Amino acid sequence: MPAAVAALASLRIAPARAGAQVEEPLADAVRTALSSAIANSAPPVPHFASTEDRLAYLRWLGAMSPRLSRRQVDWQERKEFLQTVWYESRRAGLDTGLVLGLIQVESGFRKFAVSPVGARGYMQVMPFWSRQIGDGDAGKLFHMQTNLRFGCVILRHYLQRERGDLFMALGRYNGSRGQAPYPKAVLAAGRQWQWDDPGPPKDAEALRGGGS
Repeated sequence: MPAAVAALASLRIAPARAGAQVEEPLADAVRTALSSAIANSAPPVPHFASTEDRLAYLRWLGAMSPRLSRRQVDWQERKEFLQTVWYESRRAGLDTGLVLGLIQVESGFRKFAVSPVGARGYMQVMPFWSRQIGDGDAGKLFHMQTNLRFGCVILRHYLQRERGDLFMALGRYNGSRGQAPYPKAVLAAGRQWQWDDPGPPKDAEALRGGGS
């Protein structure tokens, strides 16, 4: 077996901490809505309403990249990952720092992580979701954008099920609804990925405003 193939195989069987999301019956309307959310295959390219919004995103990217560099050494891979997390979390109406915290707890940022119960990829999505709202091909859950999209859409679905209660939604995501350890771990990890935008440098503001 070539070394590259062997390395990939070892990644695919790496254990992860995910619990077992419970396969629940979905109403037809919910299934249709979730399938539609997954099926929209627009590439994760951020669009910005203004130059300031774009610069704020670039400042976020510049702040997050060093934090992730020990886990994802390659800059291009890291940039694409962060861009996709930013895009998919916002698309689902989720806090980006929270999603990064969930990924840290679930898979340790390992693309090919597999849990003892079969959950896959960065956000440890259970294969039954491919059958319920996807095209049935669970192998696609190892594709970065597919995995992040499924994970974000599923978490948003659980938030709606729990009427906005993040603690309960996180427990449902992990298959440990009502138990504290998992939500607490994700929320603690998420705080490590929060970022307060300091805004543009003072000299840049002065140049724009013609200040002295």
